[in-house]
Amino acid sequence: MTNPVINSTMKYKTLPVADSAQLIETSNPMILDCRDMKDYKAGHLENALHVHEGLKESLVKRGDKQRSLLIYCYYGHASEHLAQFFTDFGFKDVYSLEGGYASWKEYRQDPGL
Repeated sequence: MTNPVINSTMKYKTLPVADSAQLIETSNPMILDCRDMKDYKAGHLENALHVHEGLKESLVKRGDKQRSLLIYCYYGHASEHLAQFFTDFGFKDVYSLEGGYASWKEYRQDPGL
């Protein structure tokens, strides 16, 4: 796995798609999809949970803060905000999928990228 991008003011890491796929295979992260429900229903990463306010609140109050979180959105921007949110609440191992679901779909069509 390549070194994830870590911004010194942020506690989460941004992972390229290939590294995210490796993380899923080796670490069993909780995968969070922060796109709207319509797009989530149209397609999402296997085992991904759709993020809504109730889930966010439940994770903050009772979630395993040691378990890895992999968060994605459409193109990788909204997931960064949500990743920062979870790190602010004490989650230790939080990743934002670089390029979002769009990059994931592209990668799955051509994993040699």
